[in-house]
Formats: sequence, structure tokens, C-alpha cells
Amino acid sequence: MSWNTFGRVFRFTTWGESHGPSIGAVVDGCPPGISLTEADIQPFLDARKPGQNKFTTQRKEPDAVRILSGVFESQDGARRTTGTPISLLIENTDQRSKDYSEIANTYRPGHADYAYDAKYGFRDYRGGGRSSARETAMRVAAGAVARLVIPEVRITAYVSEIGGDAIDPARFDRDEIGRNPFWCPDPDAARRWEALVDEARKAGSSLGAVVECVAEGVPAGWGAPLYAKLDADLAAGMMSINAVKGVEIGDGFGAARLSGEENADAMTPGADGVEFAANHAGGIAGGISTGQPVTCRVAFKPTSSILTPVDSITRGGEAAQVRTKGRHDPCVGIRGTPVVEAMMALVLADHKLLHRAQCG
Repeated sequence: MSWNTFGRVFRFTTWGESHGPSIGAVVDGCPPGISLTEADIQPFLDARKPGQNKFTTQRKEPDAVRILSGVFESQDGARRTTGTPISLLIENTDQRSKDYSEIANTYRPGHADYAYDAKYGFRDYRGGGRSSARETAMRVAAGAVARLVIPEVRITAYVSEIGGDAIDPARFDRDEIGRNPFWCPDPDAARRWEALVDEARKAGSSLGAVVECVAEGVPAGWGAPLYAKLDADLAAGMMSINAVKGVEIGDGFGAARLSGEENADAMTPGADGVEFAANHAGGIAGGISTGQPVTCRVAFKPTSSILTPVDSITRGGEAAQVRTKGRHDPCVGIRGTPVVEAMMALVLADHKLLHRAQCG
């Protein structure tokens, strides 16, 4: 059995490989009557697509999405969801499978190569198949549909750290996020990262990154106790992104270094019933949203496909060294930022509909 579907009420399934003819997603559980065209999806794909600058992979993919089902054009000319499965398709146009011929029989350390082979007895070495970040394009497409289900929520993700070099929170500027290729809210950090990432690229190496995400406008009450916790599903969604190795909700591991009174999000009466003095919990308590911004931090490991030779073994168990030719992200966390936003939207849309089903 293979698991390719995420969500309880608002569900999406992705299919396709990095070097196959196309990739796609099926979104199920979307309510009917929502206006939806390709133009609602394409801007988010454009933010994630490869080849936009020298700091990302130079693979050139237009990532033009097509909606194949689940919408109907009414008499007023608007295309609206019908409540049936929405099928989304993106064609692959710039594969270079020959670049991977040297790793057909040798594993890339840190990559899913060995684990896939150990599980299935077979792997698609052309770009990594399903383990490639190419799959995340369809998460972004599905996430764009999810955003239409939660119009009351504003989601913003940004890179807060690359290669151990973090932003200065005092210099945070939301408007700066879209002005540089790193989705960085600190202009000084963005300038430093240009040299840092370019140096890694020229050296045939790669760097890790931390992406932070904030969802504002989430009302209190989304989520459920124990086995349908909002934060548990959020962590599962983020951990399902290729190259992600860690997730923190709110203060995360930092909360373990606080006292009880420091960690408490003190409450006082407010115009909307309650005001919080802090948000250490990341907008979620007991698995249920509190009405505060929902926040998380996501850690991306360095890309395993690098030009620097690394000790490995062949499929036959012989010692070898491996270096990966082709076009790869020197810091996959940069293009992972729109993917983090998409997963936040997908989880929140699912929990909004789950809450509606539970509580009316």
C-alpha cells in the first residue's frame, strides 16, 4: 500500500514523478460554489517554480496548471466548484534524465535513494522520482484551492535562517519578503545570503534553511483533542515535505527552556472576550486553535544532490564515491517557502471543514 493522500475532510492526492511526462493532484472535499480558475492557482506556482534566479535550480519549468474536473461554468460565465473531485495537471517540459545516469547504481547519502530501494526493491533514480521536490508543485496547486476555503485567514511564510545565519527580528519588514529571492524579511540578511548561497553553489555544495510561517485570522475552536489535534496535523503536513527534518509549533523546543510562568500566555478580558499577553503556544492549545496567530518553524536539510564527492555504496554493496550532476537547489528551503504556506492552508482548510462537520 502506498500513501499519497493527506487530509480528513479536505483531502488531496498527488501523483507523478520528477522525470515523468506530467505531475498532478486530485483535491476532494472542496465545498461547491467557490469561484475557481487557473488564474487563482498560477501565482502561487509561479512563486515556487524553478529557474527564477541563480539561487535555485536552473531547471526551466513553466508549471502551467490545468483544471481538468470539478468546476462548472455557469450562465454568468463564472467557473465554480461543483463539490466533486478537482483534478489538476502540470506537464513536465525540461527533464534531463541523462544527468542521473551516474547515480543509477550508487546511492546519494542523505537522500531517499537507499531507503526507497530498501522498501520497494526498486527506485526511480531520474531526479528521485516521488522523493523529488518536483512533487511539491502539486501541493502548492492544491494549497491555492485550500486558500479559497479559508478567505478569512492570511498566511505568510518567510526564510528566517540559511546555513546558520539568522535574521535579526528587530529588522523584520513584512513588505521586504517579496522584494528579494530568499523570501527574507530582513534586508541585511538577504544581502548576506546572496554571497553565502552563491559560494555554496559555486563550491558544488548546499545549505540548510529554516522557514517560519504565520497564519492570521484563524478563529478559536479549529482542531480537536488528542488524535485530531491541529498542531499534530500541522506537524505531519510540514514533515511530509521533502527535505524537512524538524517542525516547531510556537516556541517549540524553546518552551522547554522556560519556566511555567514565563511560558504561560497570560489572558485578560478584551473586546473580543480575551486578550493574550503572549503567544508561546503558537495559537494552539490542547490541539485546538485559540484565536491567536498560528505559527510554526520548519527546518530544511541541505540538498543531498551535490557536486562534492561523498563516500557511499553501490546497489551491490561495494564502496564508491558519488557526485550528482544536473541542476539542483543550493538551498532547497528557499523554494520550500511557498510549499510551507500551501501545507498551512491545506491543514487549516481541512480543520475548518472538520470543525463545521463537528459543531455546525
